[in-house]
Amino acid sequence: MVKDLGALLENKIIEECGVFGIYNVKNAAQLTYYGLHALQHRGQQGAGIATFDGEKISRYRGEGLVIEIFNSENISRLKGEYSIGHVRMGSDEVSGIENIQPLLVRSHTGDFTVAHNGRIINYEQLRTQLEYEGSIFQTSSSSEVICHLIQRQTGTFTEKIKKAIGKLEGSFAFLIMTEKNIYAVRDKNGFSPLAIAKLDDGFVISSETVGFEMINAQIIRDVKPGEIIKIGKKGLRSIMYTESTQKKMCSMEYIYLARPDSDIDGLNVHASRRMCGRILAQEFPCEDADIVIGVPDSSLSAAMGYSDGAGVPYEIGLIKNRYIGRTFIQPTQEERERGVKMKLSPVSNTIKGKNIVLVDDSIVRGTTSKYIVKLLKEAGAKAVHVRIASPAMVAPCFYGVDTSSLKDLISARMSLQELRDYIGADSLGFLSNEGLKKGLGNNICSACFDREYPTYLFGLDENFKKELKKLKN
Repeated sequence: MVKDLGALLENKIIEECGVFGIYNVKNAAQLTYYGLHALQHRGQQGAGIATFDGEKISRYRGEGLVIEIFNSENISRLKGEYSIGHVRMGSDEVSGIENIQPLLVRSHTGDFTVAHNGRIINYEQLRTQLEYEGSIFQTSSSSEVICHLIQRQTGTFTEKIKKAIGKLEGSFAFLIMTEKNIYAVRDKNGFSPLAIAKLDDGFVISSETVGFEMINAQIIRDVKPGEIIKIGKKGLRSIMYTESTQKKMCSMEYIYLARPDSDIDGLNVHASRRMCGRILAQEFPCEDADIVIGVPDSSLSAAMGYSDGAGVPYEIGLIKNRYIGRTFIQPTQEERERGVKMKLSPVSNTIKGKNIVLVDDSIVRGTTSKYIVKLLKEAGAKAVHVRIASPAMVAPCFYGVDTSSLKDLISARMSLQELRDYIGADSLGFLSNEGLKKGLGNNICSACFDREYPTYLFGLDENFKKELKKLKN
């Protein structure tokens, strides 16, 4: 039984979360609300905002969308010029209001809050050790490990953060707000995006630059891998918590996760997707194509690029219904397929009798592609040639996105021909690994495509290790 229609249609990749922060700007909570709204695509399970009003830290959280959780009444109670916020995308196993961030720590040494995006791959080991040492966990969120680690260190608060981060492995970008400062932290490998901007006499931090545009903040730069930025009365202070750094931004940020109007590490997401689509057209042309269409929304830029490269007209062939409820019970196959039609509708007059190139950003489990190909053919498409603007996903991701098992990846189990037959396409082509790096540059993590993991996979459970061993054989 499928409870979430969006999960059925977008049976792809789930990003962990998004963070947003404001320092020394009036109405910080209101601005954070707008910033989180711009980051809503990074998480729809819950959201929260914490502020400091000069005396105490206040917080409000809820499950659902930002617009459903916050209103003028609860935002007006979040007073102050410092604020951090969070949008959450989690799993049913770790649902519940207690897991909605920012997490709040009340302590005799000073209160602080934490908002985290990413995945700590040695979380289980750290949590076991902390519990053995006496820590009592209140949530099932891996982010709580950060709070306990900070509390157990010695020195100034900045020194505590630096020592705590040194114990973490994985992908993370997080914000910490105290009664004096806000700290912005990015993992040493640069897997997760995080940038900082100027607004009036204060500063803004966001997972994506679209958060800045929402409130007219002017971007300064991206937070560097391995960097802590301390924001206080003296302005910005940069602290490197390790010298062992590398730039390996998650390639799926560009391919699928981020909004097209974001810039990540100096590269515009729309432009990068369009370039990959253009390269894909060179690598996998379709000689008898009449039109090119994209799967809304993340594939439209790549479809435009394919059209550019192939010299074939780009058309709108699929319309996404944005007003369907998030929950829809579909107990039968017929009703599930009808649910997809409610979410995604073909433009029959455009596609009827045409040889179509259907561009999508990725194939994970194959379910979505199969439904869409069937949808287009039922609407009268003469042929559907599927082109994927990323390489085939053949290895699990352990750093941040929700593809941590081989069973989630159909390309790891099927040949190109088998996958083409499964989804019902007339032809199928993926962007090459070389094409991906030509479009995005070499400073990316592409382990899910080429099995070249940029770090030692410390802290993985036995199932992960067994699957990884199978990949290498």
